[in-house]
Amino acid sequence: MNFRLLRFGLWAVIAALSLFLVFTYANTRFGNKAEGAQLGVPFTLIDQNGAPITEAAFKGHPTALFFGFTHCPEVCPTTLFEMAGWLKTLGDEGKDLRVFFISVDPERDTPDVMKGYTSAFTDRITGITGKPDEVEKLLKGWKIYAKKVPTENGDYTMDHTASVMLLDRDARLKSTIDYKESPDIAMKKLRLLIAG
Repeated sequence: MNFRLLRFGLWAVIAALSLFLVFTYANTRFGNKAEGAQLGVPFTLIDQNGAPITEAAFKGHPTALFFGFTHCPEVCPTTLFEMAGWLKTLGDEGKDLRVFFISVDPERDTPDVMKGYTSAFTDRITGITGKPDEVEKLLKGWKIYAKKVPTENGDYTMDHTASVMLLDRDARLKSTIDYKESPDIAMKKLRLLIAG
């Protein structure tokens, strides 16, 4: 028997158990800091119809926020397609749910571009864009990562947070739906949000 391998395996198990215990203690001691977190900032942007929109749009009803851009090759169209499916599955159950697609690329995402893009998926998603400095303020307020990345052809793409943020009726973060999350789990999260 290889005692060296056995000893290494035991140390790996001890290390994993230690990490688990530290995580469990921290979670019990400090609780889930994400749920109910107060994020966001006051903002004045424009929706896909060119009308002014502020942070008040996120209050009074359950809300789903997704930050992305219309030139996105995969993550954004996949997520908006999934969101349209969630809304269809919810039917009347989700009538109070508001869904917003907020551009991280306001230089290219004009209201007309946003409207054409969101309407290709469903009429239940409202696009939001506006002045780059106001968009930047909103991104920072929601702790959203977004970075312009040059491409080889002289153009650019955007790296960005890919989760859907679920807000309660007071615009507080309740949960998130990760990119390509199981449809069953996504629906459970949405139903919990709506019920709250």
